Amino acid sequence: MAVTQTISKKVDPKGLIIGWSIIVLWTLSLIFWLNFDLNWKSPLTYLGILVQMHLYTGLFITAHDAMHGVVSSNKRLNHVTGWIAAILFSFNFYWKLFPKHHEHHRHVATDQDPDYHPSGNFFIWYFSFIKQYVTFFQILLMAVTFNILKLFLPTENLIVFWMLPAVLSTLQLFYFGTYLPHRGESDNIHHSHSQSKNHLWAFLSCYFFGYHYEHHDSPGTPWWRLWKVKEKQTADFR
Repeated sequence: MAVTQTISKKVDPKGLIIGWSIIVLWTLSLIFWLNFDLNWKSPLTYLGILVQMHLYTGLFITAHDAMHGVVSSNKRLNHVTGWIAAILFSFNFYWKLFPKHHEHHRHVATDQDPDYHPSGNFFIWYFSFIKQYVTFFQILLMAVTFNILKLFLPTENLIVFWMLPAVLSTLQLFYFGTYLPHRGESDNIHHSHSQSKNHLWAFLSCYFFGYHYEHHDSPGTPWWRLWKVKEKQTADFR
């Protein structure tokens, strides 16, 4: 898909700084934990897993914001940032995610929504969700990369701090960003639920994507401003 280097709309330049900060933090954190003296009796091991899981989720959220064009006004820079963030998230392919995510927005909670499953069953839905986005080629790339990296790095560290957090992050994204917002009946125009206002928990759980009605109502708002949309809508309902 061709991308031209044009300015299509004004986007807060902080979006690019925040997106690349997540990419750099993920990289530096991974380097640290891959060289960490892993000890299952140390709480630092479990902290490392959680930190990497959260940063993996941040990679996906960065790619997601790029899909909505809110990382940078420069289209090429916007999409390159999203492409890199997606690749680092276990070799996800940005241009494969892009149309599926916009289908989700156009057909939310219908049989044309690739993220939705009418059963409402967590495990069936999660399996359907994963099938939409994980490919054999992606698994092959992960396997090849793992076998190359283990020549230079401890195998256990690779599993615990590179592979495990990626899997846990898919659960985090699915549970807080898809399952909770779209399960059951919703009578609003976006067919989306939203978690109660708690900005700290909203950030820690899924980069404010528990405020999911707000995201569907304002898809041009970057993740780091969703709390402001929540504040405004909460005030409007008073």
